[in-house]
Amino acid sequence: MDANPQDHAGTDAASAVSAVPASGPLRPAHSAAEIAAAWRRERPGTPTGSIEIVTPIWQLAKLFADDRNRALRQAGIDAATLDLLSVIRRSGPPYALTTRELTRRTLVTAGAISQRVARAEREGLVERAPGTTGRRAVLVTLTPEGHALIERSVDTVLGREAMLIEGLSDHERATLAALLAKLTTDVRHRTARDNTGM
Repeated sequence: MDANPQDHAGTDAASAVSAVPASGPLRPAHSAAEIAAAWRRERPGTPTGSIEIVTPIWQLAKLFADDRNRALRQAGIDAATLDLLSVIRRSGPPYALTTRELTRRTLVTAGAISQRVARAEREGLVERAPGTTGRRAVLVTLTPEGHALIERSVDTVLGREAMLIEGLSDHERATLAALLAKLTTDVRHRTARDNTGM
């Protein structure tokens, strides 16, 4: 499972240049084309080429995040725990990973992983034990309770999200997935380059 983009989708800065819904999925919003046209009218020369791509992505991120949060509440699990248990479950039998590997696979800090593991352990969802790769290695293993919870949660969340994209044909899904993968890779490259000053 991926990180939740909801915290960024509703910011004032984003709303000022796009049409991120602020009060639920039924609130009408200006189309990306209307926003781009308005900026061209009000500020000729403003670069608007990204609006019809980025604005719908922000809008979808908000809609998907809100819907996923509802599904998580229904499943009785929070996003951070879902992410932790999902990574361990996807690793396959014996459903155990070191905290270092968890950090690498979830793209969050080591401190955040430690907090997630500690909370999941208190709830009886995982167990910690010394690892075999070094003195400081800690192995995190799903308990039967954790395994049962992630099985239920994945069915609830992914089943719901599969329903949300039923409006696309198989060909449209494949095309969109390929384009999103290409865009994500390119944006990561460009932002990393900008952040390093290269």
